[in-house]
Parts: sequence; C-alpha cells; structure tokens
Amino acid sequence: MGSHAAAASRPARDSTPARGQQPNAAAGNRIAVDQRGHPEFPHVHASNDQWVGHNSGANDRNFRLDQPWAHGRFTGGFGPQHVFVMAGGNRERFWFGNYYWDIAPYDYAIVEGWNWGGDQIVIYEDPDHPGWYLAYNPRLGTYAHVEYLGN
Repeated sequence: MGSHAAAASRPARDSTPARGQQPNAAAGNRIAVDQRGHPEFPHVHASNDQWVGHNSGANDRNFRLDQPWAHGRFTGGFGPQHVFVMAGGNRERFWFGNYYWDIAPYDYAIVEGWNWGGDQIVIYEDPDHPGWYLAYNPRLGTYAHVEYLGN
C-alpha cells in the first residue's frame, strides 16, 4: 500500500446486507501475531508502512459487495494529511463531519476498542476490494474495512 500507513479496507457486500449471513463473521478477521506485543488484528507498521494482514486478495468473499459504492464515493480526502475525528455511532453506523460509514461484519472484532466519540481515523481507498475503504485508527495502530454510507 506504500506510504499509506493509515489505510483501511472493507468487505464487499450489497448496500443492505444481512449481517448474520457474512461467511466468516463469527470467526472474525484475526491474524497470527507477527511480532511480540503486536495485535492479532490487521495493523500497520508505521516505521516501514507495512500493512500487516491485508493480503487476502481480490477474491476474498468476506469483502464482496453486490453493489460497490451503492451510496456514492467518499470525496473528503485520503491519507495521513486528512485526519478525521469520529463524532458518534457504533460499528453498524458511525460518522465524522457529515460522512457516514459502517464496519465490515468480518472486521467487528477489530473495532471493539474504538472510541466512536473521539478516536481519530484516516481513510484510504482499498485497492483490492471494490466498494470498500480502509479506516486506520492511529491510537491503536489497527485498521478495518469500512463502507461509505453517504452524507
């Protein structure tokens, strides 16, 4: 992902998903711990901009959307020069400014520690999963797939 240490990605699905039908939502998006003290979730090594855990490829069924970008495309800015502060919500719907998002069900475990009313996030386009973006939480160093719900 190169110099995008704050990227986030999201599984593809239709705009009104049956969340209980996500193939591996119960197991969740966990990875083997790559270094002592690192999380068992996808994260970014800021020192070398390595996106750990973003290697499932374009055919990952956990991130398939029937209608990519069903609510339009996010135009508020990408990358570390655009840091947003979450203003409320939960994993099913959160917002900052006038932009609304939800978390991919497969990534629910990743966001359990997120502060929906104050954490900073940085948005990146997901190059592998059409319709998904990556939301990077610099406080925790983790990222999750997010879908833009419009404004």
